[in-house]
Amino acid sequence: MTSEPQAHRPSTHRPSTHRPSLAEPAFPDDDGLIDAALASALGSDARVAAAFADARVFVPIVAVLGEVATDGDKNADMAAVLMTGKDGRTALLAFSSVAALSAWNPLARPVPVWGRDAMSAARDEGASAILLDLGSEHFVPLELHDLSGQ
Repeated sequence: MTSEPQAHRPSTHRPSTHRPSLAEPAFPDDDGLIDAALASALGSDARVAAAFADARVFVPIVAVLGEVATDGDKNADMAAVLMTGKDGRTALLAFSSVAALSAWNPLARPVPVWGRDAMSAARDEGASAILLDLGSEHFVPLELHDLSGQ
């Protein structure tokens, strides 16, 4: 059974008049569904690339086993997921919805970010691409040099 992705347009956050002690979330009312502009672009890699920078996507964060402490306890770090291809190039994983991310790895934590911020993080990590919705029927490899909003 194939299901169409459900579209969602994240609300525009308006700053409040109070002064919070912690940073306010960028997507306070986010329901985890696919961004409407990104949903309408699916099926065309060029349209997905054009919509990506201004779309809200989810970057998976996973636990990575760190060094074993001297007392026998294990340390774990949280990290975004990068994949390395046979050609040695690296790509950052991103997902259009929480459901798509959970289908890939139910233990990964979804972190909502703007596509442009995912692009920046990918560049900072030396990646040359973003793999959108890896393992899904609408998987799209996005080369950073082809993305709008660079």
